[in-house]
Amino acid sequence: MMKQVLEGLAHCHANRVFHRDLKPHNLLIDTDGNIKLADFGLARAFSQARQHYTHEVVTLWYRAPEILLGKSDYSLAVDMWSVGCIFSEMVMGGRVLLAGTSEIEQLFKIFHLLGTPTAENWSDGTRLSDYKPVFPKWPPKENAFQQLLEKHGIVDQQIVDLLEGMVVLDPTKRIDCR
Repeated sequence: MMKQVLEGLAHCHANRVFHRDLKPHNLLIDTDGNIKLADFGLARAFSQARQHYTHEVVTLWYRAPEILLGKSDYSLAVDMWSVGCIFSEMVMGGRVLLAGTSEIEQLFKIFHLLGTPTAENWSDGTRLSDYKPVFPKWPPKENAFQQLLEKHGIVDQQIVDLLEGMVVLDPTKRIDCR
């Protein structure tokens, strides 16, 4: 199923479109198990030049940290963050990875799992408009996803590696859908 999602997203990205609202409700599955990406209402075409976009996109639980911190010239990596959150939900039997009730709670859940942005783990993150030096300082957790997935009985290293490649604090370090 994840392969189909990534292939669909790769098609969008190859045609210069990013979705900006990927979540489980926007994945359609037919009786044969075929998946289609749906609801392109927030999708935008992009060009090589950096463009500025609104941060009022992506359902909160699937919103990338760079958007939550006020970045307006974000990249395709926001879609990969969302796909990573969806993937974790798929492998953890429907349990949402980061279920915040507000933008600040969502950020803190992300930071608690991946660490608060620093010069070492995401220097650009500390320079974004909505980053505050008074945010709680959580260190990155060693093997965070492996431990999380083991709690759900998942010990497949390929699943851990894929999740670790998608749900990365620094968007420049996220894998792409190809």
